[in-house]
Amino acid sequence: MTSSSETQALQAVAHLEATVAEVEQHLAALGSALKLQDAGAAEQAAAELHSALSRAVDRFNQAARTPTGIPPVLRRRLARTSSQVAAQRDAVARASQALDRALDVLIPSAEPVAVYGGATRRSSGGLAQA
Repeated sequence: MTSSSETQALQAVAHLEATVAEVEQHLAALGSALKLQDAGAAEQAAAELHSALSRAVDRFNQAARTPTGIPPVLRRRLARTSSQVAAQRDAVARASQALDRALDVLIPSAEPVAVYGGATRRSSGGLAQA
């Protein structure tokens, strides 16, 4: 038979697992939307991921202050998910920079571009600066 504190600890771990699963689900949805180049779905998935990450940070901070702490398995799982978020953010930034370069070629700036001088072409200010 388990004690009340053991039951609470098990419930806390189950709650943290559900929190990580929610973040993973929204991360996968964002990845799919980006792969399909569905801007509306990507925007919605990004907002949901942001909310899920915020909840996860709050819940993990609370769990870290308890005597049982955060189980190592969940800590590793959250770290893996965090690196996936960072990798996806980097991929979006690279795609945005590529789009900016393509726009610079297609829509050149009105300013003359010096070939050998100190002046350089300014970016169109697209998504990479957002």
